[in-house]
Amino acid sequence: MNRAQALTLISSVAGAVIVALDGTVLTVAQPALRRDLDASYAQVQWTSTGYLVAVASLLVFAGRLGDLPRGLTRRSAPLGHRRMFAAGMLGFGATSAGIAVAPGIGWVIALRVAQGVCGAMLQPATLGMLRSAFPPDRLGMPLAVRTSAIGVAAAAGPVLGGALVAGPGWRAVFLLNVVPALVFALLALTLPGREPDPAARRAPAVRLDLPGALLLALALGCAVRALVAVAEPGGAGADTVPVVLVGAAAAVLLVRHERRAADPLLPPDVIGSAVVGSAVAVLVAASAAFSGTLFVLTYVLQDTLGLDPFQGALRSLPLAMLMVLAAPLAPALLRRLGARGTTMAAMAALALGVLLLARASGTVALCGGFAVLGAGFGTVLVAATHVVVRESAVASAGVAGGLQQTAMNIGPALGVATATALRGSDGGPGLPLAVLASVAAAGALTARALPGRVHARPTDGEAAGRAEDEDEKGAGAGARAA
Repeated sequence: MNRAQALTLISSVAGAVIVALDGTVLTVAQPALRRDLDASYAQVQWTSTGYLVAVASLLVFAGRLGDLPRGLTRRSAPLGHRRMFAAGMLGFGATSAGIAVAPGIGWVIALRVAQGVCGAMLQPATLGMLRSAFPPDRLGMPLAVRTSAIGVAAAAGPVLGGALVAGPGWRAVFLLNVVPALVFALLALTLPGREPDPAARRAPAVRLDLPGALLLALALGCAVRALVAVAEPGGAGADTVPVVLVGAAAAVLLVRHERRAADPLLPPDVIGSAVVGSAVAVLVAASAAFSGTLFVLTYVLQDTLGLDPFQGALRSLPLAMLMVLAAPLAPALLRRLGARGTTMAAMAALALGVLLLARASGTVALCGGFAVLGAGFGTVLVAATHVVVRESAVASAGVAGGLQQTAMNIGPALGVATATALRGSDGGPGLPLAVLASVAAAGALTARALPGRVHARPTDGEAAGRAEDEDEKGAGAGARAA
């Protein structure tokens, strides 16, 4: 790994960790935020919902902006993943500072929506930069490091957030992002970018598919809003029906538009790939089962078993530990079993972990169930993400990263909505956990479409060099024959 690759990996990991920390510490800070700003529960809920809708709506579009081979006009330079990452990080840090000094809940909600826009800019870029910096056959370990870092952030977030809320107060939680965002944004700008393609300079300016971007944003935003509404106290009301109808109509129009567009937002080599589609579906299923299970277990630990939040957190600690440990082992499994075997085994472990937790009540059983759940999810996250990023061309790396991040936003919303709806039927955890285990099992079947063992394939430059060598050999043989 050379210096540029190391700095790219560090920047990518930092961006993923900042976003992961932000989500976990916000959950801890919300009760204190509500009391300090005299906000209602619905208003506080929108500090999360507004962010989710904004980020899910714009992930693919932001990834597409980073993929553009040249600027939006003839004289402008391409944005590139580095610039998108830097702009997103700076915006994320600025909005975090704004939330820390916000005078009222309205300001917090508005800034959280703006923070979601910035998060949509930087998240696909974290994967796009890795795809551009590393050869396809060497992506496994960088993705494993990124996944392990996310696991550490998820484990440390509640502890760190709780300490800050109990000490300086909830506003200090948002100040965590400011300095790291500034530092890593500036670091990203120092990284070398891809050499501009001479053909791209002569080509006409790229026509950005704004209608497709609008329709996709509308469809995804409505989907997330409807799923979040199901999980809110009282469930989805009559006002959710128009949201669902608008989202469905936007999805239908998007499909028709993309088929006819000259420069579609979703490149055919990505959206038309059965392998990429299966990997994205696996990520949705895995994150839905994982997040839905954690949602149900929160109530089991506190309401059924009578544990306080700290005691419950201690019993779930093996989840984060095994997630961190499993991620670095995933590249070795990918080399030995291939993406198909690795992902199917990991999804089976994920389903087993859900079933173990459905029957667990003692400390040992709970720790064991959480450990299996974490090992399965950590492995799936690396393996399926590896497929999405590897199977996409460098020119479509941002869109691929946007699809991966979209799956990781849609999946948790779907899992929590499913758990909420099923848990409300009888109040017990058995039915929702059984359904969530079935979702994980369905993901294992979906993984059958993934590739098996894949030998290291050459980069574009290496392939061209080999082709030239073959031509020279052929020419030499022809000369000798003559």
